[in-house]
Amino acid sequence: MKKYYARIIKTQKNIFVVQFCLDFKKKKDMFKKLIINALHMSTKELIGKIIIQENIDTIDENKIPRTFVINVPDPYKSYYSRFTHINKPNSIIFVTKQLNSFEKILRITKRINKAHDLQLDGAKCEVSIKSRKLNGIRVKGINRYPEIRQIQQFYKDEGCEFARSKKFKDTDSLIRINRFFNLTVIEKGIYKSNTEPNVFYVEVPKFMTWEEFRTYTFEIKNNISDKNYDIAKGIFYLNGTIMEILRIVKPKTTVDFLKMIQQKYIDKLY
Repeated sequence: MKKYYARIIKTQKNIFVVQFCLDFKKKKDMFKKLIINALHMSTKELIGKIIIQENIDTIDENKIPRTFVINVPDPYKSYYSRFTHINKPNSIIFVTKQLNSFEKILRITKRINKAHDLQLDGAKCEVSIKSRKLNGIRVKGINRYPEIRQIQQFYKDEGCEFARSKKFKDTDSLIRINRFFNLTVIEKGIYKSNTEPNVFYVEVPKFMTWEEFRTYTFEIKNNISDKNYDIAKGIFYLNGTIMEILRIVKPKTTVDFLKMIQQKYIDKLY
């Protein structure tokens, strides 16, 4: 009888040990997964460039007289008509007489923000309209159109010289913007902007010319059911090299959708 109970106790101990090991492994795997997710969800600050194609307008009021100011529309409104009661500029370009370095624009914007308690995002940009190229300072963070003139004056006080005024409406342009990116890595090769809502970036393995990008974009958009997104191409400077990326603007998107768009372009590149 003692041997019988001894076997039962031994069996129960073995079951307990096996269960403990299984529970430990399960918790270990969960912990490992949490660590991996935490590493994936790391934050990165990068320098890079975005190239976008937009129909732009000149601003003819709320600016320093006889200067050249461009309004770049909000891609959300283009796709979703997300108008609010506040008419807020999305992106404004002060066209300058001379080319200003990225460093100079960053330093000036930092001084303006500190002196006037603002949160402007200044970047170097180039606007191509047909064969004409314009140099400018792209500014985000302006709350109302009537504020543009005062913000422009701050840049003028810092030594920026603006080009003479031009007028046009709904004009096709190619805009290259050098800027900082503050990102969260949500999966390998997929990033979410920490400063712009609904903006994501995905890596692609090869360089595309603008014409190739336009062709691929047209073909991809005409072969998927959900066309309600805005896309641009660009680069990140990372670890002494260049990473080719796509910028995707889409409210309430999913990682699966971003992966699908990423794979569509990869398929085109190979």
